[in-house]
Amino acid sequence: MTGLSTGADGLTRCAWAGATPDYLVYHDTEWGVPVHGEQALYERLTLEAFQSGLSWLTILRKREAFRAAFAGFDAEVVARFDERDRERLMADAGIVRNRLKVDAAIRNAAAVLALREQGGLDAFIWSHAPADHQPPRSVAELRATSPESIALAKGLKKAGFVFVGPTTMYAAMQACGLVDDHLAGCHRAAALGSGTAGERS
Repeated sequence: MTGLSTGADGLTRCAWAGATPDYLVYHDTEWGVPVHGEQALYERLTLEAFQSGLSWLTILRKREAFRAAFAGFDAEVVARFDERDRERLMADAGIVRNRLKVDAAIRNAAAVLALREQGGLDAFIWSHAPADHQPPRSVAELRATSPESIALAKGLKKAGFVFVGPTTMYAAMQACGLVDDHLAGCHRAAALGSGTAGERS
């Protein structure tokens, strides 16, 4: 099938997973697995925003540095970051030093806290999961946005979030398991479809 490759372990995967060992581990253990919890989802939204215009591999390799820099993505802590924290982040070579994205992460932390009055980030994001999503059969069927990602982006912006466009939100939906976009024939599509992948927070 188009877009698939078989590794040395005999497992068939989405072809992109074979590009690097980092991608293979991410593909097999995280991508498409349902993510729940405010902290975990705030982390994913932040990392997707930082990835904009860059390779996801860059973000994956800096992930632990991001966690250290942003207090483990504890929204209550990040929302209190001040100018000294901004300068600290801009001097941190371990993360992506982009002032607009740093400011967005801090602003979004405050928006996460505000969302608690409406049921919280987890409930808000998962309310936009499509009722019926068919895994793509080929690369040609992969999409960059969906009606649900457009609605999610609009809703988050209304709630005060930034760097949450429809394309970025669709990538987050893929990463957080709101949609399963492992290609048909990929061993992870089969695992997720049978419910054996479980949830991660």
